[in-house]
Amino acid sequence: MPESYEVLIVGGGFGGLYCARQFCHLPAEAGRRLRVTLVDKRNFHLFQPLLYQVATGALSPANIAAPLRSILSRCRKVRTLLGEVTELRLREFNGHRGSVLLADGEELAWDALVLSPGVTHQYFGHPEWEALAPGLKTVEDATAMRHRILYAFEAAEREQDPARVRQWLNFVIVGAGPTGVELAGAIAEIAHDTLRHDFRHINPEDARIILIEGQDRVLPTYPAPLSAKAAQTLRRLGVELQCSSMVTAVEEGQVRAAQGDQEVLIPTHNVLWAAGVQASPLGQTLKAASGCTLDRAGRVLVEPDCSVPGFPSVYVIGDLANYSHQIFKGQTEAKPLPGVAQVAMQMGKYVAGRIVATAAGGESPDAQMPFRYLHLGSMATIGRGAAICDMGPVRLWGLLGWLVWLFIHLLYIVQFENRLLVLLQWAWNYLTRGRSARLITGEAEAQEL
Repeated sequence: MPESYEVLIVGGGFGGLYCARQFCHLPAEAGRRLRVTLVDKRNFHLFQPLLYQVATGALSPANIAAPLRSILSRCRKVRTLLGEVTELRLREFNGHRGSVLLADGEELAWDALVLSPGVTHQYFGHPEWEALAPGLKTVEDATAMRHRILYAFEAAEREQDPARVRQWLNFVIVGAGPTGVELAGAIAEIAHDTLRHDFRHINPEDARIILIEGQDRVLPTYPAPLSAKAAQTLRRLGVELQCSSMVTAVEEGQVRAAQGDQEVLIPTHNVLWAAGVQASPLGQTLKAASGCTLDRAGRVLVEPDCSVPGFPSVYVIGDLANYSHQIFKGQTEAKPLPGVAQVAMQMGKYVAGRIVATAAGGESPDAQMPFRYLHLGSMATIGRGAAICDMGPVRLWGLLGWLVWLFIHLLYIVQFENRLLVLLQWAWNYLTRGRSARLITGEAEAQEL
């Protein structure tokens, strides 16, 4: 038997990071054999719930990202590697149970493997739409979206044709989940508050923000009363809601949407995608290696302990996992847990406990229990001083909901320095209605003016 028990965690998002941090304070006896490696293709942990604020100029990327090495610097048991996993090998390697192959050819052994690589965008069979309708999952996505939003006002300022001005000032957001609602509210505030006095030829308040949703209401996963409150706030901000509408085409300079039997054509250069997610390609890699089952979004159907069927030492957590072993109040059958940060964090902590028990050569009573998700609430902010919070029997909206939203998000930002920076920036933005990170970075748009 090898002297060390190698734990390999792939992905430094919420699931992977919270799993790794559980190994930081183990008693000497419990962690003597454990060697933990966290590998990610990025060198930082990104606080994705605030990514839309980077995309709309309220925060800079450094405010919501922190280097993984810095976060784990005091955890001597965990080493961090920069690399991209390209192949999974579920056979013995150097006396260990398996290995992974990195893009540069290095092979890493593992006795317990935890996969938490996150998700990408889902265009429902139309990958060609991505170039015209970018999504929001990475820092690069956020800065590119910020470029697109701010550049639209600059392009409109130079236009002489009123029709082309309207085309630049029409913003179409596809998907009215939390990301879509937050983007719509933020862009409305940019148009009506932040840029109100900054232009001479155009009036930024003429911007038309259109939120398209396939279901019959915004925030369809929230209770209907909170959804109605969100819709009311969005309309007050000037956002047009087109529910029960399906986008049928995203083309250069326009979007087509179906509303019942009618087709609506919206002239626009600005389409932002918030309608769906697709699991990491690593799910397909795992399927090829293990024969596991994937759902339509590419997520792995896992066992009640988050392991892959037939491979008890391989765990899948976070957005890549389809966990359908828990029935909540109001449900008649188990449904997959949502792809939110709380699910990933709780899965990470749970899997770390199972690995510690296994490495010690036994199973504690707690480790034998299946994973159980504790729903702590869902929330979305709609604009300045307005948010909704669904915390089971407690439902909040308006200013009180917004204050709770602020506190919870500050609480879960990983580093204290970032918490302080974000708090100060939010306070300044609230007082001035400004957005200090309104930088158009990257190359200029290719559209001809």
